[in-house]
Amino acid sequence: MIRKSVLEWQSLQYGQGDNEIPKWAAERLSAVAKKSPLGGSGGARILVLGRDSLKAGQVVGVVAAEGCNLEILPKIDFPSGIEAASQRGLIRRRLIHLLAVALDIEIDAGSITPLGWQKDSVLEILIRLFSTKLADAVRQGMPRRYLHRQEDLRSLRGRLDVGRQFSALALNPSRLACRFDDLSTDTALNQIMKATIDRLSSLAKATENQRRLAELAFSYADVSTIPISELRWDDVQIDRTNARWKDLASLARLLLGSRFQSTSSGGEAGFSLLFEMNTLFEQYVGRMLRRALAGSDLTVHLQGGRLFCLESVDSGRGLFQTKPDILIKRGGEVVQIIDTKWKKISARIDDEKQGISQSDVYQMMAYGQIYRPTSLILLFPHHAGLSDPPGVFGDFKIPLSPMHLLASTLDISESHGVQDNLRKLVNVGLALPES
Repeated sequence: MIRKSVLEWQSLQYGQGDNEIPKWAAERLSAVAKKSPLGGSGGARILVLGRDSLKAGQVVGVVAAEGCNLEILPKIDFPSGIEAASQRGLIRRRLIHLLAVALDIEIDAGSITPLGWQKDSVLEILIRLFSTKLADAVRQGMPRRYLHRQEDLRSLRGRLDVGRQFSALALNPSRLACRFDDLSTDTALNQIMKATIDRLSSLAKATENQRRLAELAFSYADVSTIPISELRWDDVQIDRTNARWKDLASLARLLLGSRFQSTSSGGEAGFSLLFEMNTLFEQYVGRMLRRALAGSDLTVHLQGGRLFCLESVDSGRGLFQTKPDILIKRGGEVVQIIDTKWKKISARIDDEKQGISQSDVYQMMAYGQIYRPTSLILLFPHHAGLSDPPGVFGDFKIPLSPMHLLASTLDISESHGVQDNLRKLVNVGLALPES
């Protein structure tokens, strides 16, 4: 089995070395990427099959094909002096944290040792977190519900279905058409858990994960096996009696949902577990902002607004709907718009534009014209190549307008301090004097 790891936007040369990938493996992985809905044209947003190398795009996660497995990790900078293997472990830890915040899942990763973060892929780590959490929940008892059943039995149970008894069973008096409620574990939630166990059992390579999944499969032996496409997600009811299953249901949806594609290419099985970093960064910042501003008079809205840029003179219909990443509101009034950009901002060297792209500015100008906030903020991830510390690095006045456009970076290499830094950023934007 060929197992390789690469950072987004980086390449693996073809070859047999430690930091190389055989061309046959690259071709199989590229074929799987082309099947993913996140891949764009020809899968290029995930992997690009070049003449001499395989290049990763901006979608991170795991792509696997027969005989090979590729992990794509986000480019998150850490202090210099940390060896490559340890940096990969730290990046995996941060990626899991980003996913947990974005999906509103409580994940206790304390049981994973530094060596585990270094040697296990993101997929194996997620399998371990899910299976460990599920095993703990099963030990406390699987959820049960009363299910309505209709069966033909030798003795009466519940109520007699008179209509069926004297029609379908008229010629078979030895059977009674019974209708009754049965306290059962064969519920939609347990069927989802079983489907996740079955899926992960075919993917897990780590011995400990395989063992734990096999034990869980035995616990779910009496639960019906339902195809993933037919699972009844809408029937899952999470309340105070089964609240501990909320995070497990979210993890199962992550591992079985639309971002987890089971594909085939040329008769060879493959799969992908992928996350678009633009979306993940936006969701992470939005949810951390909600925590940071909790208890204040400000509220955070993700992908809200939805106002139109234009209105047709003929029909009066709105055209070109806008969806700003993050709206900050006070009451019903939009006071700030934050647009997150998962890209490496250039270090400023005698550049008044400070590395900000023209298209990003045009987009923010449109938001400013439509929503009329106090300030607009472009937020980028901080990286080691910047001479400025994390925070605001550009303050621009907008001509003929009271608004300012701020450009800022956020350091996500550590979880502590993120909420405080986001709160400070919002306050800076709201305290700016009118132009």
